[in-house]
Amino acid sequence: MMLLPTRDLYSSRGPIANKSHEKILVVQTSFLGDAILTTPLLAELRRRFPKAELAVLCTPQARSLLKENPDIDRIITDDKKGTEKGWSGLWRKAREIRSYGFRTAISPHKSFRTALLLFLASIPYRVGFRQSVGWFFYHDRVNRDASLHDVDRNISLLEPLGIRPAECQRILRVEVSRHSQREVEGLFASLGIQEDGMVFGIHPGSVWPTKRWSPEGYAKLMLQLKQKYPCQILLFGGSEDQEIIGRLQRLSGHLGVSLAGKIGLEELPCAIDRCSVFITNDSGPMHIAVARGVPVVAVFCATTPSLGFYPYSSKAVVVEKDLPCRPCSSHGGRRCPLGTEDCIRLIQADHVLQGVEKVLEGAVETSLPGHADRPHRIRI
Repeated sequence: MMLLPTRDLYSSRGPIANKSHEKILVVQTSFLGDAILTTPLLAELRRRFPKAELAVLCTPQARSLLKENPDIDRIITDDKKGTEKGWSGLWRKAREIRSYGFRTAISPHKSFRTALLLFLASIPYRVGFRQSVGWFFYHDRVNRDASLHDVDRNISLLEPLGIRPAECQRILRVEVSRHSQREVEGLFASLGIQEDGMVFGIHPGSVWPTKRWSPEGYAKLMLQLKQKYPCQILLFGGSEDQEIIGRLQRLSGHLGVSLAGKIGLEELPCAIDRCSVFITNDSGPMHIAVARGVPVVAVFCATTPSLGFYPYSSKAVVVEKDLPCRPCSSHGGRRCPLGTEDCIRLIQADHVLQGVEKVLEGAVETSLPGHADRPHRIRI
């Protein structure tokens, strides 16, 4: 019979409260954006336990965005959809994690696999969400408040360690290397992208099709931006976004410079740094822009800010169409359940341009006094 963990193993304040040295593992193997939203938790652990060895378990893709983070001492990757998928991969990863001798594990990730992995790795003290599918594998379980932003939900996992969330700092962090900066500088020079002047970044892609605003909308917005501002437009995306970006270029008369497939995740933050405003769907690059301090205009289609993944910044505007069917799922789906795609097609370029104007005018800075973490919202 499997023995379930109990809180008697350690006090409710956790095993690291009275030790000068400790090995702590934070687990987030979900999407890239989720990994970025975990960085305030990492920063607070580093601030509270400066002598601890702090490690992160993440996907191979997320490693590219975390490896320059000075709060992290060790990065362990879990290729759960590739070489380490299935039960054999799970056992191998558990043995590897066990070999590092972690004493504490904190998991913002709610999957059963993650909870079981930490159990199999024999980490003596494990903290997770009460809503985790594998909640019974954790010694201390924290309520995941659906009304909070994901940054605040992650910070709440520190409560069993005797840390009050109200006293925690909340700053997203994505650091870049000098090598990545040089790579981007060289690429931009070769593409004729000027070093000064106004630059609009547009990221039209997403893993989920129902989270993508229409190419026609983005193309019209590009025309409006060129008419209203003396600017350059950069089109962001991976190699998988080349088709979408190619369509934007054709519809707009090739008004943008495509970066699709030309930069990797390590270089992406450096490229975003060059933008005066970053215009994007609800996606991982949206959170990168926030972490880099770049103003954001985010178009929310199938998903809603109420899910807790809106841009965590007052220098941001969310544009959305109020509809009773939103959100249709927690991530957005492969297709519209109603077949109308109203959340996409009813958002016009004029609405997004209004968001850009608000950001450039600085109106969003004072839109919600006392809430530096909340964006302005344009509801249609």
